[in-house]
Amino acid sequence: MKIGLGLPIDDPALLLNWAHRADAGPFSTLGLLDRLVFDNPEPLITLATLAGATSRIRLQTEVLIAPLHNTALLAKQTATLDRMSGGRFTLGIGVGGRADDCLAAGIDIRSRGRRLDEQMTRLRHTWAGAPYGDGAGPIGPAPVTPGGPEVLFGGFAPAAVERVGRFGDGFLGAALPPKHLSGLFREVERVWEKYDRSGRPRLVAQISVALGPGDTVDRARRNLLDYYEFSGRAGYMAEGLLTTPGRIRSAVAALSGIGADEVVLYCWSSDPDQVDRVAGAVF
Repeated sequence: MKIGLGLPIDDPALLLNWAHRADAGPFSTLGLLDRLVFDNPEPLITLATLAGATSRIRLQTEVLIAPLHNTALLAKQTATLDRMSGGRFTLGIGVGGRADDCLAAGIDIRSRGRRLDEQMTRLRHTWAGAPYGDGAGPIGPAPVTPGGPEVLFGGFAPAAVERVGRFGDGFLGAALPPKHLSGLFREVERVWEKYDRSGRPRLVAQISVALGPGDTVDRARRNLLDYYEFSGRAGYMAEGLLTTPGRIRSAVAALSGIGADEVVLYCWSSDPDQVDRVAGAVF
């Protein structure tokens, strides 16, 4: 099973260090989250920078809140990133749920699901080289990956699972224990069959980790609490932070047992020595 590394967001200047270390090590993927009204780096710009600093590891949004973005520009940005990374880009995508993000982007939070469905139709057509529509021709460059970059949908609602069958290549499940995530994985597989898709969906899980001295772990916990404050579940999310090699190995084994193809270990503290600590814990 593949093991990815989720990048911290509290000190963007250190992310090149993280990327160099991870690319030289055994990790499969670098993941980065998305928010608009928050103190985090913009994910597509950041991953493009990291693509130029790496040669092997994949680059993944976890997840990009697509309804906040202009669709034509998003098609161009993601195709460019896929091409410039040599096909190493995975577009993890979702609707988001924060009212302030939607307000800042000028969209109605109640219509974000419908907007994402419309965006995915447009993105797939654009990546295939079709005219964008409404008098507009094709938008290049063409992605190096046939049909466009790999797309993973994140979320918990039935609509998110349904989108995997309609538009996606797989599913990204975060912040759920294995026994609950297993149910979502099985539902994704049922939807895949419902749409008569060939092969099988790629199933990716994400867990939060922090390895190191007390200040590293404390900072990770504070960052988790800050990020999830809006949800009313911040305490629960911070309690799920795994801070020992044994607990991380056990969680990875449990997620492998429910069929995860990849587990992304999301780090919430910018201490770059965690790259080597986490590698030592799980490989």
